[in-house]
Amino acid sequence: MIGVHTPELERERDLKRLKRSIEERGLKYPIVVDKDGKTWTAWDNHWWPSIYLIDKTGTVRYRWDGELNWKGAKGKALMEKKIEELLAEEIPAIANH
Repeated sequence: MIGVHTPELERERDLKRLKRSIEERGLKYPIVVDKDGKTWTAWDNHWWPSIYLIDKTGTVRYRWDGELNWKGAKGKALMEKKIEELLAEEIPAIANH
């Protein structure tokens, strides 16, 4: 898991504030700062947050835009199920040419 923080407001650009927020939330995964929005643009994001599940071959298999459980959406349970499915998959053998 990798988090990408794309600051929108000036206060969100304060790295000390960001580090404090990460610690307060107990986040243990790496978080990078996309200060210029290049990752946001490259991934064609339109919503915050956006969640991408990438398989063992590097292919984006699932995407969720917005809060996982907004208005009873049950997105967290769905994404957890998809993560389990992806983890259970075998890595396809690469054909020798």
